[in-house]
Amino acid sequence: MVRLTLDLIAKKSNLKPRKEETTLQYLKKITHINFSAKNIDAIEDLSLCKNLSVLYLYDNCISQITNLNYATNLTHLYLQNNCISCIENLGSLKKLEKLYLGGNYIAVIEGLEGLEGLRELHVESQRLPLGEKLLFDPRTLHSLAKSLSILNISNNNIDDVRDLEILENLNQLIAVDNQLLHVKDLECLLNKLMKLWKMDLNRNPVCLKPKYRDRLILVSKSLEFLDGKEIKNMERQFLMNWKASKDAKKISKKRNSKNEDISNSHRRISL
Repeated sequence: MVRLTLDLIAKKSNLKPRKEETTLQYLKKITHINFSAKNIDAIEDLSLCKNLSVLYLYDNCISQITNLNYATNLTHLYLQNNCISCIENLGSLKKLEKLYLGGNYIAVIEGLEGLEGLRELHVESQRLPLGEKLLFDPRTLHSLAKSLSILNISNNNIDDVRDLEILENLNQLIAVDNQLLHVKDLECLLNKLMKLWKMDLNRNPVCLKPKYRDRLILVSKSLEFLDGKEIKNMERQFLMNWKASKDAKKISKKRNSKNEDISNSHRRISL
């Protein structure tokens, strides 16, 4: 196994130092570090990499998120396919915009309070014990309510997404291969997420429910793509006309029934 150290970064970086440049000056200059698939199992102190903005550490053996506290200019962090079981020590990364944590051992989405610039969170395919589902800490969801625009929670045994209603600026939700079952829950979610334009729920049991697609299109004016298929204006307009016609018939039937009751009541009185 290999530890990610400043010495290793200096040796392996694509950016070569000038002759008159010290290692310290050189490390300060680095903005991108890529050590994906290099058997990295631990991250050492990277505080000298003052301008580090993008860090690729996917496909490694990292079990803990450590020593990133001082990488305060980090905007993109790629940690998918490691051995991480807890989201921690990221609170000081105020500039972080994209966080990739798919394919780890994370059971609870937590520890992201204060990351108010986070726009993308990818936590798909966690390697959870059989029968367990991915959970969300309300404090983390509250903290991401205004910033998060893309969320990938695919393949995590999730059966309820109502907690996500708080993510008011979410515009893409990818939740394929889960256990979502109730159309009503999704209608409630779409009523709250007014900016959502893309939602993918392929391979959830709910997709097999009658009128599943029609009901979701009718409840959301912002949705443009559902399960990878574009929602055309003609399709939405047809469904809206069909619903208006159905509602009008219901009202008419109710009115006729009421009039009939009044007529029967008058008839009984006259008798």
